[in-house]
Amino acid sequence: MNKSTLIIGRQPLIEALTSGRAIDKILFQRNVSGESIGEIRKLAKENNIPIQQAPPEKFFSLTKANHQGVIAFAALIQYMNLQQVTDFILAQGKIPLFVMLDGVTDVRNIGAIARSALCCGAQAMIIPDKGVGALNEEAVKSSAGALEKIHVCRVNSLLKAVDTLHLNGIKVFTSEMNAAKNVFELDFSEPCCIIMGSEDKGVQHYLSKAADEHFKIPMAVGFDSLNVSVAAGIILYEAMKQRL
Repeated sequence: MNKSTLIIGRQPLIEALTSGRAIDKILFQRNVSGESIGEIRKLAKENNIPIQQAPPEKFFSLTKANHQGVIAFAALIQYMNLQQVTDFILAQGKIPLFVMLDGVTDVRNIGAIARSALCCGAQAMIIPDKGVGALNEEAVKSSAGALEKIHVCRVNSLLKAVDTLHLNGIKVFTSEMNAAKNVFELDFSEPCCIIMGSEDKGVQHYLSKAADEHFKIPMAVGFDSLNVSVAAGIILYEAMKQRL
């Protein structure tokens, strides 16, 4: 861990939070208490920053400094508000093309998806505050810098994010092995967001149920084992091709 990415102690963290600095997650030592802890919890909730409990050993492995039971991991990228990004894209006269990640934990896959998304004209990537790989140095490196150029929106509920998209006239598409439509039969020229699920579980049922369209990527042989970043690249290329 690069020490410069750590924010150690209560007051330094409060200052970082109030200044709007991007933070990936906050660690609290178990049973930590105090007025400043309540303030940190409030600020973290307002900014969709996940808080995790950790034993003293974890803190000792990260720093020898006086951490006061609190350590935060500064983010390498700035997280954006989904509604503000949507407003910005629409104000530019562009047709939204977003990608949502559900349960994608491998940081190299996240980086590769961001790279394909940017190259194919997607403007934003939506991630949950929990259950997704950290956007760390490896993720940024795998994205070839794309994570620093695409809008990354971190939300505390993917289902609420789908509601926000629908309220803005953006359709939600997701892949399903048994879907009736093939990927090239969808209309990607309209405002849309593509949900990519984990390779083992796919898109969660409640998100799939909220989607407007389901599609499958046809295979030449009966071997359904596409890597999630490769699948994302195929889908996003189809979207770009239709828009061109």
